[in-house]
Amino acid sequence: MEFDTVTVSRLITAMTLTFHIIFATLGVGVPLFISLAEFIGIKKKDKHYELLAKRWARGFIITVAIGVVTGTAIALQLSLVWPNFMQLAGNVIALPLFMEVFAFFFEAIFLGIYLYTWDRFKGKYTHWLISLPVVIGAAMSAVFITTVNSFMNSPAGFTMENGKFAAVNPIEAMLNPSAPTRIAHVLGGSYLTVAAILAAIAAIALLRKKGAEDYHKKALKLTVASMLIFSVLTAVAGDFSAKYLAKHQTEKLAAAEWLFETEENADLLLFGWLNEENEVVGAIRIPGALSFLAHGDFMSEVTGLEATPEDERPPLWIHYMFDLMVTIGMFLIGISFLYAILSRFKRWNAHSKFMLWMLALSGPLAMLAVEFGWIFAELGRQPWILRGYMTVDEAATSSPYIIHMFFMFLALYLVLGTLFVITLRKLFKDNPVELELEKHYLELNKGDEK
Repeated sequence: MEFDTVTVSRLITAMTLTFHIIFATLGVGVPLFISLAEFIGIKKKDKHYELLAKRWARGFIITVAIGVVTGTAIALQLSLVWPNFMQLAGNVIALPLFMEVFAFFFEAIFLGIYLYTWDRFKGKYTHWLISLPVVIGAAMSAVFITTVNSFMNSPAGFTMENGKFAAVNPIEAMLNPSAPTRIAHVLGGSYLTVAAILAAIAAIALLRKKGAEDYHKKALKLTVASMLIFSVLTAVAGDFSAKYLAKHQTEKLAAAEWLFETEENADLLLFGWLNEENEVVGAIRIPGALSFLAHGDFMSEVTGLEATPEDERPPLWIHYMFDLMVTIGMFLIGISFLYAILSRFKRWNAHSKFMLWMLALSGPLAMLAVEFGWIFAELGRQPWILRGYMTVDEAATSSPYIIHMFFMFLALYLVLGTLFVITLRKLFKDNPVELELEKHYLELNKGDEK
């Protein structure tokens, strides 16, 4: 049976990134909320927030374990699946890859200390301070790996000699033109997504009415407030990203908005579809909004796809990925803002069934937005693996054994996904928050009797 090794290589990487991004996002965002919950708990002397931190930390360990395996799989695939890319650019991206591993070990060391020193210090703030290196390490892991992806979109820090990269400056390569906007968008999106997921868990618990109502309402208060803040910050980062694309990756923005010809006062297109003549049908048009998004001026000129050779244009269906990502982002801003308004006034019910269902939907929708965003980011660079220097076809392996690798990684992710779900269910279902709160109050009563 004959098969296309390039297609299989792309499927392996797509499968790996789709799976890994879930755990990478959780790995970046959860430490921040563990730290916030513990700090609020100590400051307010509120055991509910301290218990939130403890329970989130337990679940976080599982995501870290899975993330390590999938992250290692990505590192392995760079050499096995994309050997020509590594031969060309390996000496450029080696530093950020090493720094990402260093950041992970930095995080892991302090995470271990943090987990095993609960209630071991006289001053509770001492234990909380240990969470800060975990938050920093998780964020820096995202920063370093994002610089690698940014380098693939805007290569810098080298000269080309005889088809090879020479005079390599790895710092300049890491600080490539697209790095600042991408890092801001990745970090903001991770914190937003985790806030939405944790809010969804609390909302579902309140809908099920299993008890510990105050505990879950406090979880909602923290996570939805964070959701509002990070949704706005992520939108701002997205705006900067769009302006970067309009200046440096015109073909990506044009494909995302189906702008075939360069024009002034360009409309922003929402949804719709293309007919056989590549004409836009059924789209919602916002007059001049694309020009404003691209350059901050409704009358500015936006470069169309006509300026890019046909064989260097991204697939046009990335338009749907862009629209879905933005639509979900707007939903998250809206629902978190509505919750904030309702919570402000006692006469209104911020915990109605409607609000709780909307918040429950926010979690999976936020993770889908991350998936859509990464699909848009990766396919928007096509046909390049390293923009302007190497195409995906040139980078992929030609080994016929690549098909075996596909099924090997597929089996790995099925096993990991199953273990993840089973372990989390055992961890929390067999030890519900109601039971932990009951144990805590019993311990307090015993202390009072003594």
